[in-house]
Amino acid sequence: MIRPLLYAFGIISCLVSCTNSAVYEKNQTIPDRAWSYEKTPQFDVHIADSKARYNIYINLRHSNEYSFSNIFVLLHEKGAKLVDTAYRKEIPLAQLDGRWFGNSAGSLYEVQYLAKENFVFPDTGVYTFAVEQNMRENPLKDIVDVGIKVVKQ
Repeated sequence: MIRPLLYAFGIISCLVSCTNSAVYEKNQTIPDRAWSYEKTPQFDVHIADSKARYNIYINLRHSNEYSFSNIFVLLHEKGAKLVDTAYRKEIPLAQLDGRWFGNSAGSLYEVQYLAKENFVFPDTGVYTFAVEQNMRENPLKDIVDVGIKVVKQ
């Protein structure tokens, strides 16, 4: 009885891992779970295919003690043939009734927010993304990790 379940689990794991087309994913821990304006995590992404389309996600992990139902961030990007820009994004974290969005593990919740869809990089090379918190509270408490995920379409 257990052997068929293990085989099924193995096959499903292989199928799921084969469909992950992320070319980059990295998260940085926010010290003391207090994200200040001065702490802007940066991520260097190497792009080898400038003709492909990419989805760019902001990864965010917060505790259940986080005081707001959303978070505003600035997504900075710079790189070859790309004008240095910053986009303000609002990431919803909770439903109207207060239930948190995302996956939970104990008292932590993880959200992946699609920040840019079908983005085409102008050239190959290294592109730098930075995520800056843009809330009125400084430091912003109960933010655990911030990251970037780049998925090739």
